Amino acid sequence: MTQFSLFNEGPLVLLDDASGRIVYEENVIDGATADRWFRQLLNSGIWSQKRRVMYERELDVPRLTAHFGFHDESWPEPLAEAMQLVSRHTGQAFDSIGLNFYRDEHDSVAMHNDRLADLVEGRPIALLSLGTTRRMLIRSKATPRRRYDLDLKPGSLLLMDWQSQHHYDHGIPKQAQPVGPRISVAFRTRRRSD
Repeated sequence: MTQFSLFNEGPLVLLDDASGRIVYEENVIDGATADRWFRQLLNSGIWSQKRRVMYERELDVPRLTAHFGFHDESWPEPLAEAMQLVSRHTGQAFDSIGLNFYRDEHDSVAMHNDRLADLVEGRPIALLSLGTTRRMLIRSKATPRRRYDLDLKPGSLLLMDWQSQHHYDHGIPKQAQPVGPRISVAFRTRRRSD
């Protein structure tokens, strides 16, 4: 297991080989902007509670979600601004934003990879973190097993290339200790159905 510090300088390349590329960078947006965006999204009224069949019964998904795509007329503040910043920073064009709101230590997302059938091949996924720092686990699917524990700080960006989704799962586990709210803003390029 590799655990990374909150005090990195510049981009941290977690992975860069035939199985993909994953890069983490702190302070992509400054603290004041990260806090403003967090509060705007928190109070925007965009959030919904999804239900899913798990363990042979229907349960609430343990987080709130929202999604905006290329077909939406307008995105709530500050998503257009965030899209421009992330696109400029990464040199990539995105057309979809998925949001997860982790209200407290009880909210989580299980280990998973992004559904590649929904995404344009070769295009990366960028995760912008707002609010409280939360730990993300990244694990290889095959041996030799590699595991990265990464504290996602507010204002940070995690960039995962398309190939990495074939070889690695990622998730946000529940916490044993109380923790404040966090919003994850995920930028993707989705396949368009004709």
